[in-house]
Amino acid sequence: MPRIRLKPLARYGFAFDIRVRVTDLNYGGHLGNDRLLSLLHESRAAFLSSHGMTEQDCAGVSLTMGDAVIQYQAEAFAGEILRIEVAAAEPAGCGFRLFYRVTRPSDGAVVALAETGMAAFDYTERRIRPLPDGVAVLFQEGSPPVE
Repeated sequence: MPRIRLKPLARYGFAFDIRVRVTDLNYGGHLGNDRLLSLLHESRAAFLSSHGMTEQDCAGVSLTMGDAVIQYQAEAFAGEILRIEVAAAEPAGCGFRLFYRVTRPSDGAVVALAETGMAAFDYTERRIRPLPDGVAVLFQEGSPPVE
């Protein structure tokens, strides 16, 4: 079966640590795939907050997720601390991508690489909006993927 191969960034400008909870485990006893997406959401909210923004007010627009890609590389278990590094890149007319690297600081293992496509969205009019100029601050810390 062919697998998605995400490439890590050379540098991530933001890091967020979070502990894996018992409620984050699946029937296999490790971090569930649905819960990892929730942890990425937590890190995205913290990343935006570090720039004085939220998903409801990102430089004057709301954000919605258009896609998500996750490449799992190792297991994570209850009680472990995960470090989720985040960088924004690839701004386009109405959206951008967020890149994530999830590691286990205790041994340096990469647990997952992920990307989410974020779009500017007007929830009142239910339509995509252009990215405002103020969003540019998010991209100052990112870098292109390592080839």
